[in-house]
Amino acid sequence: MCDILKVRWTINPRTAPQPWIACSGCGCLKPFKSSGKIRLNANGKKLDAWLIYRCADCDKTGNRTLFERQTIRDLNPPTLEALQGNDPEWIRAREFDLDALRRKARRIDEFADADVQRETLSEPDRWTMLEINLAVTLPFNSRLDRLLASELCVSRSRLQALHQDAKLRVHADRADAMRRRIKNGSRIVIDLSNETDRHLIWEAAISGRETG
Repeated sequence: MCDILKVRWTINPRTAPQPWIACSGCGCLKPFKSSGKIRLNANGKKLDAWLIYRCADCDKTGNRTLFERQTIRDLNPPTLEALQGNDPEWIRAREFDLDALRRKARRIDEFADADVQRETLSEPDRWTMLEINLAVTLPFNSRLDRLLASELCVSRSRLQALHQDAKLRVHADRADAMRRRIKNGSRIVIDLSNETDRHLIWEAAISGRETG
C-alpha cells in the first residue's frame, strides 16, 4: 500500500538579480534594476538589442547589451516577435540569466523572495511519508533548509535533526544537501510517521496556510 503524500512545488522568483555597474549619475558602482523594457536599433539588415536597467538609487538608465549587429534573418521568428513586443516572459528569462550577468558585472545581488505554487500529485488516506518535488522555473538564491522551514512552518534545526536521523532525504543526497542552493528536479522525502504534528505539516505542504 502506498503511504506517500506527493506534492509538487513550483518556485517562481519575484525579484530579478541586480548587477552592480558604474552609474554616471552616482559616480560609483550601484545596483541596477531591470526596467522590463527592450531597446532595439536597426541598421540596415542588422539589429542591436539592449535590456534597459535603472540605478536603484538615482534612477539613471543603463543598457545591458543582449546582442549587437545580429542579422535579422538569423533570428528565429519567436525571438524577433518577443523583442519587438517586449514580451514579459522572454525578458524575464534574460533578467535571470546569471551567466550573462556575470559577464557584465563582478557583483550581482540575488534575492530569496518567491511565490510557491503547490500541486498535490498523490494523497493516500493513511500516508506517513511526505515527498516534495521541486520545479524551479528560474535561478533562485535560497538554501534548501530555508525553503523547507519557511514553507512547512518548521524550524531549520528540526529539519536538520530529521536529516541527520535519515528521516529526511534529498535525492540525490549529499552531506551538505540542506545547505545548498535549491535546484530544479530536486526530490525531498520526509518520514513523518512519528511526528505528532503531521497533519499541520500536511496542511502547510499542500496549501501554504500558516499552521500557527
